[in-house]
Amino acid sequence: MPAMNSPRYVHLRLHSEYSVTDGIVRVGDAVKRAAGDGMPALALTDLGNLFGLVKFYTGARGKGVKPIAGADVWIANPESPDDACRLLLLVRNRAGYQQLCELLSRAYTVEGRRDRAEIRREWFAEIGSDGLLALSGAHLGDVGEALLNGNFDLAGERARAWEAIFPGAFYLEVQRYGQPQQEAIVQQTADLAGETGIPLVATHPVQFLDRDDFQAHEARVCIAEGYVLGDSRRPKISMRVTPRLWWN
Repeated sequence: MPAMNSPRYVHLRLHSEYSVTDGIVRVGDAVKRAAGDGMPALALTDLGNLFGLVKFYTGARGKGVKPIAGADVWIANPESPDDACRLLLLVRNRAGYQQLCELLSRAYTVEGRRDRAEIRREWFAEIGSDGLLALSGAHLGDVGEALLNGNFDLAGERARAWEAIFPGAFYLEVQRYGQPQQEAIVQQTADLAGETGIPLVATHPVQFLDRDDFQAHEARVCIAEGYVLGDSRRPKISMRVTPRLWWN
């Protein structure tokens, strides 16, 4: 276990088995691993839901790990409905938990919902966002998308728009797990942070714990996307990057 005064990494992105489409991590196993690694805290951020939160909260408290509630969410794009972006929302307090619950509930019950629950930007003003922290979603967020397309000015506009929704609580997010154009987008995001004064945070998306779990993870993705493992036509995006496991 690291010394108390040494830097300690905290996972802020974890898709458990409750993410259904791409996570196979059992909540209890994740908490046990965090405690064993001396992590002071751990976030559970399943895709579009809080189904595992009660189990996670009680398990983490029992192991001496501070539980951080959150969700990886889709943000609707009215100009191009097929191109929704991602945002990571983390709960700051009780009000934030209630706000996140309301946002997700509305996303699932809104009239004309698509095949995934998408949060509309105007809901943050209607429901409130002062109890939440937001991370930009790295390359899957709209800021990262603009950077990938070479539009630094647009990325800045989008970052400032999110900062206005989450004043003092919005962070530009970077990741390194072998994704395409990894170093370029990390550098550009750092440059954007320097220009805008928006803080930078590094995350690592966890979808399984050990390398031996990769095949099971692939099977889960295939089930969600309607493919079989032996189908040569199925997209194998995850095979082109480092597996999203606990540690690289």
